[in-house]
Amino acid sequence: MTQPRTKLLLLSFGLAVAAVLSGPVLAQGPRAVPAAAGVGAMDIVAVVNGDVISRADVDNRRRLFALSSGLPVTNDVLDRLTPQVTRQLVDERLRLQEAQRRRIVVQDKQVAAALNEIEQRNNMPAGGLSKQLSANGVALRTLIDQIRTQLAWTQLVRAQVAEGGPPSDADIKDQEAQLKAQIGKPEYRVAEIFVPVANPGQDAEARRFADTIIQQLRAGAPFPVVAAEFSQSQTALEGGDMGWVQGGQLDPGVQRVVGEMPNGAISNPIKVPGGYSIVTLRAKREIGRDPGTVMTVRQVWLPFKGRIDPNALTADQIAVLERAKRLSGSLKSCADAEAANKEAGNVRPSNPGEIRLEAVANPALRDVLSKLSAGQASPPLPNLEGVTIIFACTREAKDFGIPSKDDLAEKILSERVELASRQIMRDLQRKAVIDQRA
Repeated sequence: MTQPRTKLLLLSFGLAVAAVLSGPVLAQGPRAVPAAAGVGAMDIVAVVNGDVISRADVDNRRRLFALSSGLPVTNDVLDRLTPQVTRQLVDERLRLQEAQRRRIVVQDKQVAAALNEIEQRNNMPAGGLSKQLSANGVALRTLIDQIRTQLAWTQLVRAQVAEGGPPSDADIKDQEAQLKAQIGKPEYRVAEIFVPVANPGQDAEARRFADTIIQQLRAGAPFPVVAAEFSQSQTALEGGDMGWVQGGQLDPGVQRVVGEMPNGAISNPIKVPGGYSIVTLRAKREIGRDPGTVMTVRQVWLPFKGRIDPNALTADQIAVLERAKRLSGSLKSCADAEAANKEAGNVRPSNPGEIRLEAVANPALRDVLSKLSAGQASPPLPNLEGVTIIFACTREAKDFGIPSKDDLAEKILSERVELASRQIMRDLQRKAVIDQRA
């Protein structure tokens, strides 16, 4: 009889609030392999510039990947993951060493915030993540080390790119001109997973690993989760999201595939310079032709004491509902809504950020927002845990087809960061002394 196992949704940092990362409950086969322990667990797998990577390090990381992507923890699966996991750990060790050399410091509170985000998005209590990892034979330190290295590397690369100064007005104007010249042509919202190939001898191994990733993605593993765990592109920190890209900004092989893909499809491995890309197409539109509605709102959250039973409301719960009705009729400004939310304890943040109405996934919520004019509050919106009131601060029509100057500047910066990341990594690999023993 199989033991049920819930897929752990390890989140990348900076992932959009609206990302839906829930997955089905998967069955773990009866041949789950116990975690490495004892003397054998300390066998040396590789030495990177004098730093040891042990068999226990490899075992923990491959289990973490299996847990986050829904793979069964069997000998066959773990053995398939081992070569690529080992290479990733070698690359991460190089990155961490370089960050330490440059005195890049990742504060403990940054790592704690990332762990807390994972727990919140998985609806876990504080400490629940550590318990779930432990139950699946994964040391929490494995995830902490990965998070710390990712954050340090991002700081390092962005600091180096920043030395060249921000994108100039001329750079931004050039981007604007290129976009306007392509109005009406297609552009794509693409996410990627990049599997590197450091030398030709690793090609077959990387291809097999890419095939394993694709198999899990097509079986329902969340793309942002897998990208955050195993993509070696800087977009991993955004769940693989490349944003809106034009055909000419993609590798020719990727462009051909993306141009023929339906939304939501997962590509086969695509050979690109330096490795393999796996891409998914999230959306397609015409440049300069994407009208929509942008809203800024504030929300007031009034929690119930205990979950509500609609057939047996308590006096406290009735009082909360009555208070929500009064507030809905009295709110006149965003400041009023923020003050009301603060008075209620700021249990949930008042400002969810700018909202594109058409992108709101929940149909009921989208319907509520669509009926609000600027300066208007919604009726109370109760659920089992409390009542929300939404106040519309601003509402305006916008063409999303032409990005703002700030968006263009960020896009230019992101491209520079990705290029710098790969260049620095190639230099580190070329100079490294690596003794790989297994």
